[in-house]
Amino acid sequence: MRGLGIWAIRGYLGLMLVFLYLPIVVMVLLSFNQSQFYELPIVWDTVWYQSLAHNDRLIRAGLNSLGLALANTVVATTLGTMAAIAFARYSFRGKFLLEIMLFPPITIPWLIIGISMLIFFFWVGIGRGLHAMLLGHVALSLPYVIMVVGARLKGHGPFLEEAAATLGASPWQAFWRVSLPVMAPGVVAAALFAFAISFDQFVISYFLAPPGTSTLPVEIYAAIRKGFTPEINAISTIIILFSMGLMLLFARLYRFGGER
Repeated sequence: MRGLGIWAIRGYLGLMLVFLYLPIVVMVLLSFNQSQFYELPIVWDTVWYQSLAHNDRLIRAGLNSLGLALANTVVATTLGTMAAIAFARYSFRGKFLLEIMLFPPITIPWLIIGISMLIFFFWVGIGRGLHAMLLGHVALSLPYVIMVVGARLKGHGPFLEEAAATLGASPWQAFWRVSLPVMAPGVVAAALFAFAISFDQFVISYFLAPPGTSTLPVEIYAAIRKGFTPEINAISTIIILFSMGLMLLFARLYRFGGER
């Protein structure tokens, strides 16, 4: 009976993996199909990748998404890491309340957050634009960065910094030579979270984008409404390969359990 239960669990996990990854595999295969209407059998061709190279709207939207995601990664990771250090290493009035306030941006539906940001930004004069989109993406990414980096810091108490201080290291030296290497895997993981959240963000970008400017998720949504073409499969395949390559690179450089 125990062996049967193990095989049942393995079968269930296998079905879950098939359910998650089979649509992605089908999309990648159809991006190389010559037919626009997904006729079978597949006639292998790169016609949709060639068409994508001349699709200025998708390329411009992709560059907007990439630029926003990179800027968001830098800003959110920097601010979130600083906040995580403050929460993990210092005690101050209102600390518990601030920690609790990290959860609403994660639990509140993004639709409500997007509408709230749109109203607030117009109320204070920020308006819509790439700057407003960046502020919105940073606001959504910060809680994830703080929690990921904070979890890493809680796993390694202040003892290493205290030991460095007893050996004569200044606070700046203790940070660069002790604290930063210890929390580096957490910072990298948080940066990847921030990049993924921003690059994939649809709701905030949809509400805060000015006329004539869009990100890749918004452009894909518009393309689906007007008429889906396999160019979407092509650019999605490129994004998947880029994301997997990035993850494999950092997984190779860092063991996220803590060893380099």
